[in-house]
Formats: sequence, C-alpha cells, structure tokens
Amino acid sequence: MSASQLAGHVVIVTGGASGIGGATTRVLVARGAKVAAVDISEEAGQELTSDLGENVAFLNGDVSDPDVAAQAVALAVERFGKLTGLVNNAHASRQKPFLELEAADWELSFGTGFWATVQFMKAAHPELAKVGGSIVNFGSGAAISGQETQAAYAAAKEAIRGVSRVAANEWAPSGIRVNVVSPLAYTSGVEAWSKAAPEQYEQVLKSTPLGRFGDPQTDVAPIVAFLLSDDSQYMTGQTVMADGGTHKLY
Repeated sequence: MSASQLAGHVVIVTGGASGIGGATTRVLVARGAKVAAVDISEEAGQELTSDLGENVAFLNGDVSDPDVAAQAVALAVERFGKLTGLVNNAHASRQKPFLELEAADWELSFGTGFWATVQFMKAAHPELAKVGGSIVNFGSGAAISGQETQAAYAAAKEAIRGVSRVAANEWAPSGIRVNVVSPLAYTSGVEAWSKAAPEQYEQVLKSTPLGRFGDPQTDVAPIVAFLLSDDSQYMTGQTVMADGGTHKLY
C-alpha cells in the first residue's frame, strides 16, 4: 500500500501506544497520517513519540474518564489542525466465569470499552462532520462466539457493535462512516491468556482456518488503515473479521 494512502489524515487512536493500538499508530504514520495517541501508559507513550517524532501527539489518560475524549480531540486539532478519523481500540476487562463477575468487573469492561467508545465518538463528531470522517471501533470474536469467561468483555463488545450500526445510519448524512474491526491477534493479553487457559487457547487456534493468530502490525492495522482511508468510502456499518477465517458474518 502507498505510503501516501493516509496523507492529510489526522486520527485519534485510543490505547494507541502499545498492542494493537500501538501497531495501528505506527502503520497509520507510515502511511502518511498524523496521530493523536491516547494511552494510560506514559512509558509506552514516550517510546512512541521518541520513535515517531512530530507525527504523533501523545495524551496520557484513562479513556474511562469522560474528560479525556474532549482533551484528545482538542489535542488533535491544536497540533494538526483538524480531525479526520477515530480508532476506539482501548479496552480492559477481567476474565471470570459469568457467576463470579462482580459489579466492578462489569464497570471496568463497560467503562473502558463501551462508554469510552461512546464518549470518544460524541466528542469527535463535530470535527468529523466537517470533513466526512471515518470511525473504526473494535469488536471481538470472543463476543460473537460467546467464549467462556468473557461475559463482561463480550457484552461490552457487542454493545459497541450495536451502537456502531446505529451511528452508521444516523451519521451518514454528515458523511461520517462507522465500521468495526473484529481481530484475532497475538498480543501480550493473548499471551497471558494462553498461559492461563492453554486448552482454550489451543482450541481457538485449531479452529482458525489460516492456522495462526494474526500479527497486530501486519494483519490488523492495515485493515484499520483501509477503513480510515478514501479507499473504503462506500463502506459503513460493517463488521470486518480480521480473524484468519474463524467467523463468517452475513
């Protein structure tokens, strides 16, 4: 793909300093975009800005804080003059059997996942409406298949998919597109899960037609870049499964 695919684009990426978010930030910059990366890890953010320089503006913040979304939009516009895209990647959750989940577990997943996504979408809307921007939210195959111990995470992810479809319809007249990427990628979280639940991990791996977990930078981030670019200008309200063929949605 051309290094100028996203030239002139300015994108907010939540959880944008490490994992899938960090990989996404690096790929977007490599393809010409400027990125406002929001992350709770200041250390990861400093490493990111050291590597990418003036192409990245870093905001050290907790996405569950309602003020952080407005701060991220203000930072993007102040540093880069506009906002053309939003990637809602950040999400924290705890894996427990359904009956063991406590209120704090549900609050963590919905606070960092669903509500953060909603807050960032609302904060970004006025700027995105000026340019006909693109939003990429994140779903999960664990939610689609109902993976055990993932109830709080799955519920938040499916809520994100639902609100994304509604926003795709409501915001289309403003030229704003809203799509969802559902990845299966080998991250530090997946590595920890593979050690904690090796049988479950192997079962998922064996059920993946392409026979492997995806790489965040080469398998997932390029799909996000495509959905942010003008190449996908006729796509909205879709869930794109970047999962090696594990799920087929119709």
